[in-house]
Amino acid sequence: MTEFDAPFRPTCLPGLARIQFRAASFYLMAGLGLGIVMAASGNFTLKGVHGHIHLLGWVTLALTGVVYALAPDMAKGALARWHVILHNLGLPIMLAALTAYLSGVAAAEPGIAVGAVLSTFGLGAFTLAIWRAL
Repeated sequence: MTEFDAPFRPTCLPGLARIQFRAASFYLMAGLGLGIVMAASGNFTLKGVHGHIHLLGWVTLALTGVVYALAPDMAKGALARWHVILHNLGLPIMLAALTAYLSGVAAAEPGIAVGAVLSTFGLGAFTLAIWRAL
């Protein structure tokens, strides 16, 4: 068995970076899937959801994963843990509520706010961790 036969496992990456990369890849595929469904149907009602999936899901989670991979000591702190927990908790809440709201369920609007606030607090913790590290 050669090194090419075994699956690549980046064990040198901090656990939080791996979580962010996994979550980011999920949102990448979810956004692509939603985009295909919208294009095939000609119904672009959920274009705001599509944008949030890609920007706050794929792009932001991947970039924060890169930061944790490049600065592994930063990934060891409580701020990093709070970031990952709050961002990954708030984002699906916000996306589900935004989907419902754009589909005509006005009562879902507070859910958008709850999810957005959780994600924002998480990204605030990430920002504070960067400022402390620099």
